[in-house]
Amino acid sequence: MTSSAQLTLTVRHTPSALDSRRGVVRLHPEVFDALGLRGWDAVRLTGARVSAALAAPSTDGGAPGVLLADELTLSNLGVTEGADVVVAPCEAPVARTVTVSGSRLATMSLTAQTLRQALAGKVLTVGDAVSLLPQDLAPPPGADVAAVRGTLSRAIGATWTTELLTVTATEPTDAPVVVGPSTVVRWRGTESTEPGAAAEAGEAAGAAPVDAGAGHAVTSTAPATRQAQTAEPDVAEITVSEPADAADVPPVSELAGHGAAARTLSEWFDLAFHRPELLAKLGTSARLGVLLAGPEGVGKATLVRSVAHAEQVRVVTLAAPTIAVLEPDAALNRLAQAVEAATSGDGTGVLLLTDVDALLPAQNQPPVATVLLDRLRTALTRPGFALVATTAHPEAVDPRLNAVDLLDRELTLAQPDASVRTELLRILMRDIPVESDVDFAGIAERTPGWVAADLLALRRDAAVRAALRQRDEGGETEPRIAHQDLLDALTSVRPLSMSESDTLATGGLTLDDVGGMGDIKQSLTEAVLWPLRYPDSFARLGVAPPRGVLLYGPPGNGKTFLVRALAGEGALNVFAVKGAELMDKFVGESERAVRELFHRAAEAAPSLIFLDEVDALAPRRGASSDSGVSDRVVAALLTELDGVEPLRDVVVLGATNRPELVDPALLRPGRLERQIYVPPPTEEARADILRSAAKNTPLAGDVDLDELARSLERYSAADCSALIREAALTAMRESLEATEVTAAHLDKARQVVKPSLDPAQLAELEAYARNR
Repeated sequence: MTSSAQLTLTVRHTPSALDSRRGVVRLHPEVFDALGLRGWDAVRLTGARVSAALAAPSTDGGAPGVLLADELTLSNLGVTEGADVVVAPCEAPVARTVTVSGSRLATMSLTAQTLRQALAGKVLTVGDAVSLLPQDLAPPPGADVAAVRGTLSRAIGATWTTELLTVTATEPTDAPVVVGPSTVVRWRGTESTEPGAAAEAGEAAGAAPVDAGAGHAVTSTAPATRQAQTAEPDVAEITVSEPADAADVPPVSELAGHGAAARTLSEWFDLAFHRPELLAKLGTSARLGVLLAGPEGVGKATLVRSVAHAEQVRVVTLAAPTIAVLEPDAALNRLAQAVEAATSGDGTGVLLLTDVDALLPAQNQPPVATVLLDRLRTALTRPGFALVATTAHPEAVDPRLNAVDLLDRELTLAQPDASVRTELLRILMRDIPVESDVDFAGIAERTPGWVAADLLALRRDAAVRAALRQRDEGGETEPRIAHQDLLDALTSVRPLSMSESDTLATGGLTLDDVGGMGDIKQSLTEAVLWPLRYPDSFARLGVAPPRGVLLYGPPGNGKTFLVRALAGEGALNVFAVKGAELMDKFVGESERAVRELFHRAAEAAPSLIFLDEVDALAPRRGASSDSGVSDRVVAALLTELDGVEPLRDVVVLGATNRPELVDPALLRPGRLERQIYVPPPTEEARADILRSAAKNTPLAGDVDLDELARSLERYSAADCSALIREAALTAMRESLEATEVTAAHLDKARQVVKPSLDPAQLAELEAYARNR
């Protein structure tokens, strides 16, 4: 389709790197003549959606029917190479205002003036993505491209060349616009701020713009914005909490499980802020630096704010990860601004530096770390100033931060146990309508390893389910959260201490779902569940529970199924790791992975570490040719299992088909001391397995599972389940309308599913079991 006003061209990806990500399209000179265009005019482009760009003549001639565009323009048009695009001339007036959104790094670091300079001369359409690369191919008059590049590089580092913004609004709104010298460019969420001054005001006040993509405004330390900052402390970089701001600060009495830590911190605050002369008389200073450690989401920042409020002390919160991404000068300035904010007014205050390990890591310390430590050391010499740094990974914090003139005191918040979780649930549900059948203690028992943040997410998900149920029922009664709402929410809310990649889903299984294996189930119950359920009995008899169990036996006999059922029976968090997953060719990485695995398990206790194929993870030392990686991993495992710090409420369970290959040191008492042989299923066990596998499969009257089980010699548990599955598929092959599985279907299935147990391997395993 062609006309005097538009042409349809085939779009191709531009071969020119100079045009990449700059919103420039190349057209044949004949197309320029046909459309009446001049070089660097704006054109409207219509593909799957409408966009606009600057048009420039093709430098290599090219075909008249081809439009050359970069990958960003293709994305904005919603087309791929080879698609047809309609090109037409268009007017692009200079915009009065342009609103954009971007990443947290960009929104924190770039002022409105810098944005305007980077986007100057570009044609923008609402909904388009645009890069920060300046229009240096055809810069607007007066543009200093080199200065813009330097400013962007200093503000957000080398990533500025790949940073993308989204145009969310323009004025005028009904046409593509050009960014000119008079255009007000601002981040989304700052529209109510005085035009042209939003980002600069944030910079001057010592606060940074926050994630514009989330619709948050630029924050400052002004009193008028403190309430909004308190509501979103995770995105505001500097947050001031005055003693009078108590709306979102729970009283110390409601800090369930943290009473001892709260009393200690309160005593330190009282001496440092209210009785410094007492410390001076005793020959010491009132300087206070505290490292507050504890699992993620346990309530470290809440503890500091609650205690500070009780002691009538101002708290300034600075999120360390948000300044860790800044350039060194910007990070130091932001830290200085936070210190000044903490000591403004009456000259006393606490700087709460959250997640300090992101700013001052133990490994790969940034060059600015030394200067940051010096600044913090100098700040702690100010009278009336205290520093509290929080971390979920104290081992990952720069050890220099624990110096005597920095953070010389440490507090650790423990993982909440069942009684604490019950109290937390009562507090969280106190002001919410709930049904009388809600059993907080029962929910607490089913949430091992959960922290306050997890329970808050549980409450939110349960409330959503209750609201949907109320909507569907169409009742006029007051909506209430029922016990079943909380139980259903447990299936979708994952605790912070658990990682999707290394956890084992139980699927609601219990040991009752395991056919046969009575002795094995009893042994696992004694070794794994009794220490967690009856610790008082072990203490009364003066014995330590076993730390680990090794399950061994031929493949396909249900070792992993047993672990899932065991975890479901005891409501345990399970960390499942294949043996080879922890192996890494780089020195120290495998040992670090082992340490982190046990650390996560300890945080999620009571928990179970399941090491599948443990023979691959811990083979006999000296027998491998992997440059000593396996030997170091075995040493790390031995250290974690039987080291200086004892495991509490963590049981290690290994599984293998080749127990003779496992390092003997791992099998001695105090480690994987209980070895349990999982033999092939007996005739009775095979019958139970067949019944369990066929519980949802309609069987015909001629099917006798007991008789079938007698004929399945050398069939493993997996083979028995596969036999039922194949029989059902055989019935479906005969007729998709089949309603039952017959004995004939099972006979045909046996021709496909053969026994997988190897007699030679069985003999070796039985001999190993007899010699234990």
